[in-house]
Amino acid sequence: MEECKETAVYMCGYLPGVSQEKSPILSPVPVPLHDSESWNEVCGGGCGFAMAISGSGKLVTWGSTDDESQSYSTCGKHGEIPEPLPLPCEDSVVKASAGWAHCVSVLETGEVYTWGWKECVPSSKSIGVRDSAVGGSYQKDDTKKQSVSLAEANPKTHGSGITGEKVPHSDNKNAGEEILKRRKVTGVFTSTPSMVALGPGVRITTVAAGGRHTLALSDVGQVWGWGYGGEGQLGLGSRIKMVSSPHLIPCIESSASERDRSAVVNQGSADLSSQASKLPGSCVKQIACGGRHSAVVTDAGVLLTFGWGLYGQCGQGSVTDQLRPTSVNSLSGIQVEGIAAGLWHTVCSTISGSVYAFGGNQFGQLGTGSDQAETRPKLLDSPSLESKRVKAVSCGARHSFILTENGEVFSWGWNKYGQLGLGDTMDRNMPSQVGLLEGCQPKNVACGWWHTLLLGETPP
Repeated sequence: MEECKETAVYMCGYLPGVSQEKSPILSPVPVPLHDSESWNEVCGGGCGFAMAISGSGKLVTWGSTDDESQSYSTCGKHGEIPEPLPLPCEDSVVKASAGWAHCVSVLETGEVYTWGWKECVPSSKSIGVRDSAVGGSYQKDDTKKQSVSLAEANPKTHGSGITGEKVPHSDNKNAGEEILKRRKVTGVFTSTPSMVALGPGVRITTVAAGGRHTLALSDVGQVWGWGYGGEGQLGLGSRIKMVSSPHLIPCIESSASERDRSAVVNQGSADLSSQASKLPGSCVKQIACGGRHSAVVTDAGVLLTFGWGLYGQCGQGSVTDQLRPTSVNSLSGIQVEGIAAGLWHTVCSTISGSVYAFGGNQFGQLGTGSDQAETRPKLLDSPSLESKRVKAVSCGARHSFILTENGEVFSWGWNKYGQLGLGDTMDRNMPSQVGLLEGCQPKNVACGWWHTLLLGETPP
């Protein structure tokens, strides 16, 4: 008889309502769940709060305090004790994600609910590709320059070592984070989950929340987006300051795909493989949102990025913004499988189990062994990852985690609050193995801004 295992969630890092006297949790500790419930999944994101899904399909939140107004309301005013966050219906939650001050969840019915900062909550019906070409419910930002908030940069520059372009590098690593923690929501805020109107027949399977924008992936591989898009993170071809209705993002142009497929057929079998490698695929399989950038992976394993590029986080070999989904050409011929995005960086895994990272690297969040930014994907060849096959990746604001096929967990990057789970508060610029409780078999990992959650199975 197969042994029945129990699920557990472990946490490390900092949550205001959990960490006593603001002391960080340096190593993974179990998160209790009351009422004989079990854990089913961990959720990424959350600035000052954490989210996970129970075995009965309840969205469970915890970790905030009432002196952090936006996170306290966003997580349902749940502090030290994890509690279910009520939704307007009883259907089970299957996926959820959190940004800086908003949350989004997917039900088993394919419906989406969101709440938090009002600009992240759609206020009108969805807009298709043709509709968005002629109008739609959004405000356009006519400024062409890239904006950098105080919370995101106090830059000095240094060479990227790849393109010769200058990539901002933080002069004071702590200044931006302290400003971010003090920053409060100044706009309208809603703590009541609202259903997102995506049109008849649209069923969402997963969601991703960025700093102030959201992506949703449907069961047919289409990507919808809404929220703030001033740097192109909504992929609509221009600097959309505010998208108040879900828009279909043209990740794969159907007409272009058809032309490419015809070209493949007409070229004959001799050039079939080379031509086929240029096809972006027929649908999207994975999505991720960073602070102000986005990334998607197609069914052909092609990685597309769009949005803010100031730190090279779009992987295009430059520091310019990408206003449309654009293939990362340096990964041509490599099938990407998993994708995650942080505040200024991006990490992806391939079908062969390798890991690539690019973008900002002020805290070592790329895991390359230095603090040098990378504007193109760089293979992580650390000795600790030799012969390892990665099956899951996750990014916090400035730290990264991976989970291997044999159940090992590695972390690197910013560690001021112990979010790397390594027993100390020292930053790491190379992958380091995380020690877990004996008998725990890790199943998934999800990073928040200042914390990390691990889902595992343990003997009864």
